[in-house]
Amino acid sequence: MNCKNCNTEVNSNYCPNCGQPESLKRINGHYIIHEIEHVLHFERGILYTVRELTTNPGQNIRNYFSENRSRLVKPIIFIIITSLIYTLLNHFFHIEDGYVKYHEATKSTIGSIVKWVQDHYGYANIMMAVFIALWLKLFFRKYHYNFYEILIMLCFVMGMGMLIFSVFVITQGLMHFNLMIVAGIVGISYSIWAIGQFFDKNKTVNYVKALAAYILGMITFWIIPILLGTIIDLLIKH
Repeated sequence: MNCKNCNTEVNSNYCPNCGQPESLKRINGHYIIHEIEHVLHFERGILYTVRELTTNPGQNIRNYFSENRSRLVKPIIFIIITSLIYTLLNHFFHIEDGYVKYHEATKSTIGSIVKWVQDHYGYANIMMAVFIALWLKLFFRKYHYNFYEILIMLCFVMGMGMLIFSVFVITQGLMHFNLMIVAGIVGISYSIWAIGQFFDKNKTVNYVKALAAYILGMITFWIIPILLGTIIDLLIKH
């Protein structure tokens, strides 16, 4: 018979051209469990990736670029999953204040935008990574990493930041201590350490530049909604 996917003749259980199974198994309980395990394990496992990024993030990310891309979870999937974990935990435990607080006396477009960012830190951090990557590219241009490589590195680093925030969310939710400011400090400190390690862990100046790039990236990220909200508010008033 021929493959139902690419129409190549099939003489075994799998298509020799595209790898499609000769017949698909029926969806049942075993299939659901297998799919859940597949999501949790990815390739070598999300726990394996977290361990490697905890102990030696710089070297492991460089290895991902130049040696082996099957040892770690794909970076885009990693930051999406970790951001989702943080977002779900944040809503489950009803953590209203994040590590950046903003309050306003009257309703405005700026306030609405900032409120959305506060309620969706996981997704906002993905967007913030773009701005941080631009500053890192400027400060570390002599290392010859392109913008996209730096952005992928940040997916790993900021994904770990999301997991750090998640731990503090669980702790705050169970113990009822306000820990999100501490979470912000720990999460950003990890990011600075990991970025410095990625470029060259033996150069102290790299950690300083990483801190500067991170802060400038955050400031640049926040300027956009403030400008956008200001323009919209001005247009509404007129």
